[in-house]
Amino acid sequence: MDEKQMLFIVINNHLLQDTKPSIFLNNISSGSSFMEYPFIMLQKLKETEQSPKYHPEGNVWNHTMLVIDNAAQVKHKTSDARVFMWAALLHDIGKPDTTKKRNGKIISYDHDKVGAELAEKFLKEFTNEINFIGKVSRLVRWHMQILFVLKSLPFEDIKKMKEQVDVNELALLGFCDRMGRLGADREKEESNMKLFLQKCKL
Repeated sequence: MDEKQMLFIVINNHLLQDTKPSIFLNNISSGSSFMEYPFIMLQKLKETEQSPKYHPEGNVWNHTMLVIDNAAQVKHKTSDARVFMWAALLHDIGKPDTTKKRNGKIISYDHDKVGAELAEKFLKEFTNEINFIGKVSRLVRWHMQILFVLKSLPFEDIKKMKEQVDVNELALLGFCDRMGRLGADREKEESNMKLFLQKCKL
């Protein structure tokens, strides 16, 4: 087993066991392994800025650390904590390749679709568990639907989404994603999660 494979296993253990996995991830993220493929995909999150209006916590890495800490608090509600926690860590892995500045705004259109492909490539470096990889990748692919559905945006696709993922798992991931911002309103986001699930049952 090489060093990168060992690091993947250690990260997996911290994601599943820690109440705040971000502490460990922040500690190792400046190491040499994070400059090598595929961990460099995570390193790039530090260099990817977000809209300060929607993400006052700063870059994508900061946001992701908040998301995994929130996910750690609710993973017991999921059917597969391992899938859920890796989806939380990799949910915005597509942002470095899709983030652009347009008309003074920072946008990252299609980061969910690009992220699904990158999450699959990342995990295939360490495991051949096709079912596990597929479940993580599909959660990454559809994680923006909670926003699209709530705002009735043209990108929503409830039918296809429900064919590919468990909407309850996706709602929980979406909740953690929304809570992964400084100043997030828990009561409001819990209400949004319930509304999303109601709309998905239509």
